[in-house]
Amino acid sequence: MQRNIIIAGVGGQGILTIASIIDLAAMNLGLHVKQAEVHGMSQRGGAVESHLRISTEEIYSDLIPLGKADMILSLEPMESLRYLPFLAPDGVIVTSTEPYENIDSYPDKTELLQKISESSSAFLVDAKSMATAAGNVMTYNVAMLGAAAPYIGMEPAELEKAIVTYFGGKGEKIVETNLNAFRLGKDNTQK
Repeated sequence: MQRNIIIAGVGGQGILTIASIIDLAAMNLGLHVKQAEVHGMSQRGGAVESHLRISTEEIYSDLIPLGKADMILSLEPMESLRYLPFLAPDGVIVTSTEPYENIDSYPDKTELLQKISESSSAFLVDAKSMATAAGNVMTYNVAMLGAAAPYIGMEPAELEKAIVTYFGGKGEKIVETNLNAFRLGKDNTQK
């Protein structure tokens, strides 16, 4: 088993939290993990990406080569297009439908989502609604993780265990809210 995942978005969206949860789940299963991060501007709104590689065999490079990503998990729709050259021919895009409009020339949302849908196997996720339904809009990233769960290569139960570990020190309510967001994301992904 080998999975190459690019997690993309902008600063403050929880990209590194998602990567940490997947890392925990993979390590709990005894898998090899490599992760590389690129942070944008040192403020909220700068581009952030994480290359996450998981395998049953040893991994020699942190970075995913062009055309080898099994999935682009994007918390911001325009950011998903930035990483298309990395996507494998049979790869999938799981992206939020909610734009983070931090530039004046941000494209029209309808046209942007149409272009994403045409580019590959794309799953569009209304993570904001799911996070709100889970009880806290701050669980947006975990709802996105839930939507991506079928393409990560691990059982959702393993990711749930990692969520409990990751958020465990923050109290039972935070853990339950994040688990709810994960489950809503997992159960409500649309093509």
